[in-house]
Amino acid sequence: MANRVLLTPHSSLSLPSQSQPQMALFGGAAASVSARILPSGTRLSLSLSSSSYSSSSRSSSSFQCLRYSPRISNLFLNQRRVSNVRVSSRGYGSISAVASDPDQLKNAREDIKDLLKSKFCHPILIRLGWHDAGTYNKNIEEWPQRGGANGSLRFEVEQKHAANAGLVNALKLLQPIKDKYSDVTYADLFQLASATAVEEAGGPKIPMKYGRVDVTSPEQCPEEGRLPDAGPPSPADHLRQVFYRMGLNDKEIVALSGAHTLGRSRPDRSGWGKPETKYTKDGPGAPGGHSWTAQWLKFDNSYFKDIKEKRDEDLLVLPTDAALFEDPSFKVYAEKYAEDQEAFFNDYAEAHAKLSNIGAKFDPSEGIVIDGSPNA
Repeated sequence: MANRVLLTPHSSLSLPSQSQPQMALFGGAAASVSARILPSGTRLSLSLSSSSYSSSSRSSSSFQCLRYSPRISNLFLNQRRVSNVRVSSRGYGSISAVASDPDQLKNAREDIKDLLKSKFCHPILIRLGWHDAGTYNKNIEEWPQRGGANGSLRFEVEQKHAANAGLVNALKLLQPIKDKYSDVTYADLFQLASATAVEEAGGPKIPMKYGRVDVTSPEQCPEEGRLPDAGPPSPADHLRQVFYRMGLNDKEIVALSGAHTLGRSRPDRSGWGKPETKYTKDGPGAPGGHSWTAQWLKFDNSYFKDIKEKRDEDLLVLPTDAALFEDPSFKVYAEKYAEDQEAFFNDYAEAHAKLSNIGAKFDPSEGIVIDGSPNA
């Protein structure tokens, strides 16, 4: 009969022919564990010694926790693998490797709303969620190699991808919320922040679900090059190449593009746009940048209207934006959304939720729906 392993805190560990294993916990602190074999059917539990955390390790840079993740050493061979192990601690920057806690998700959402009111960071939080999810490749079956929303963007190697320039600032904003709600995964936190930002800016309610599992190491980050460029030689073809790879269609490409109604492009990060315009020179938030719309913190259909009318040189139009009215298939939806905001909102909400879910690994498999998320 197969056995299981019980891990409990202990000051010393004696194992035949093995040295003492330890867990690396965010910045070098370690919690020692002891192990013993239990009969099959006994529930596995895991806890970490809080005494291993000093005040100095708690006060270290929040970004140190993005580089490390707890792992359990393979202590015994020929033991049946036990799934759904939750690794958590009361210390700094802990990660839950299973479904997020529903109550903590709800509370984190309220903290995100407060953050949005004080920092006006709606656009960058939406971008963070999109870029964590937008690496999905439908042609790869294995997780996490297939990409998708899995929290990998918290690792420095992925932050350095050119398309992710500036997103380190979004991580800085969200890290205190992650520290406060340790049983919410990074993958869920990024998507929760993105959907909440859309809704708080006046956009549609997104039919979200949660319970995304995090990757645990930077080696699991996707390779660079899966996200779209702003100025490729053939913009429409490029958009289709990237979004078709994720299993999205022309309607969803155009609807998602409409999120550019929020935010600004900064030339020092993307190489596009003006340093400032009459719409951005005074903020809100950090001044400067080149916005797609005049009211760049309001989610509506003005993005499509402004591209169609082409009246204001202080509003940004990238090659991939212009393609929406130049490509015959894209133009059908772009024209529709310019005239009908309700249709845009309905299609955007569905496309946003789909992008947020594709490629993600959920635990439980059906996901977690928190209050007010219709038809998730």
